[in-house]
Amino acid sequence: MSTPLPELVLYTRPGCHLCDDARALAQSLLEDRAARGRRTAALRERDITTDPEWERAFHDRIPVLELGGRRLELAVSAARLRTFLDEGLDGSLA
Repeated sequence: MSTPLPELVLYTRPGCHLCDDARALAQSLLEDRAARGRRTAALRERDITTDPEWERAFHDRIPVLELGGRRLELAVSAARLRTFLDEGLDGSLA
């Protein structure tokens, strides 16, 4: 029996171009990890306009990624996102 993949949550909203970029970047980095045999995650999106609490919390911070109780706000930097995934999926590299 295989262990379920951890969930990488992307908080987004319709018409958010930065969110589109973050989605593509996250998917690319996850595919790269999988190709190298590294632990990966299932990407799930949450539309902040469907939940008033999410909208209040993330309105001016999206795209936001969440993994294992950690959050990365304004997730648009490839280097920051790669580090976030490495730390969240592989454990701290320090």
